[in-house]
Amino acid sequence: AGIDVRLVTGDSPNTAVSIAYQAGVLKAFHFTDNTNEKISINLKPNVLMEGKVFRRKVYRIDDDGNKEFDQTAFDKIWPHLRVLARSSPDDKLTLAHGLNQSTLFIEKAACRKLKTEDNIDVFPDRQVVAMTGDGTNDAPALKRADIGFAMGIAGTQIAKDAADIILLDDNFASIVTAAKWGRNVYASIQKFLQFQLTVNISAVTTALVGSFAYAKSPLAAIQLLWVNLLMDALASLALASEPPTDALLKRDPVNRSKSIITRRMWGNMLGQSGYQIVVIMVLLFAGPQMFGFEPGHEVERNENKNSVHYTFIFNAFVWMQLFNEINSRSLEGEINVFRGIHRNPLFCGILFTTAVLQVIIVQFGGKAMHVDDDGLSAYLWGVSLAIGVVSLPIQQVINIIYALFNRYYGIWRERKRVKEGRRQSTRHIDNP
Repeated sequence: AGIDVRLVTGDSPNTAVSIAYQAGVLKAFHFTDNTNEKISINLKPNVLMEGKVFRRKVYRIDDDGNKEFDQTAFDKIWPHLRVLARSSPDDKLTLAHGLNQSTLFIEKAACRKLKTEDNIDVFPDRQVVAMTGDGTNDAPALKRADIGFAMGIAGTQIAKDAADIILLDDNFASIVTAAKWGRNVYASIQKFLQFQLTVNISAVTTALVGSFAYAKSPLAAIQLLWVNLLMDALASLALASEPPTDALLKRDPVNRSKSIITRRMWGNMLGQSGYQIVVIMVLLFAGPQMFGFEPGHEVERNENKNSVHYTFIFNAFVWMQLFNEINSRSLEGEINVFRGIHRNPLFCGILFTTAVLQVIIVQFGGKAMHVDDDGLSAYLWGVSLAIGVVSLPIQQVINIIYALFNRYYGIWRERKRVKEGRRQSTRHIDNP
């Protein structure tokens, strides 16, 4: 999940190493080669430190004789540090403060060296620090960390007041549940935005083109209100009710500076809205000739009644949104967009309810919903549903195009980087 666990304890080094190794905080590669004894003396440099050694290394004495925190020295230690033994609560505060202030990720050369020599990945943004504690002395560290976890049973009231999240069962594994739900909330917001912006792009374009061409939008105001209800209320409930899965813990953490709308989301939105706009434009300008009904703008102007033409456009538009709602459950280009849908009865219920309401609106809405009094024929209903279903294979086409773009764009960028590196290495440097 990209979450790096460190053990800060008052225990002796060997006890701390034993606990950390059994808990998985320490791995076999943290120990020197050719050793089977998992004891502190066999650890690689800076993997374990005692509190007094840690304090001596990360603090320096300034000109006035006062202790001053040395961020540079701390940045040399923390990527390797896994266990801090015989530590005090102040060491937890120092660790939280140093990690919060670290800008090691900016130093690309140092990050490459850590990756090459020690296989350590540095998160490409400011560190997000979570701290656990249960005692009164832990309160400053819990407050200083981005996220403070306090124990609900064994924790003191002061520690609980300083924390952001209280583990009611005192189970450290509950932190995994918190991370899973936090990522699920973020993913749900992304899914909703992906769906909502696709609808907005299509609806605004349709209304503008229709108004410019015939001085009247093919989607009436009451129909746009229904689309808005479908988009804002029902879709938000459906997409926000997705239960968290273990797959969320396999994703990398999100950078603080990263936009909530990713490049893949833009690809999905532009691809789906592009398909919807093309379909609506074909139905708007060529629909009467293709399906044998009178143009909607003429019917509404000359006969002062709602047209089959615009009713058909409205119906096709809504069904494209309903099937695209299924596509919007996927953010990473998954092939099976139906995966896990059976575990979300609320989503299925809302999708079914919306479909039933759309049938009632089109067939019986009449003047109230600005549709033709007789509704649509079975043939036009079949075409509307087919247009909506095509949104599913269109998503797979978008995934293929996006993958090919990423592949060839990555090759182009690598070639450009190599070419730039050669230019820099062969550039003549004049002696001063």
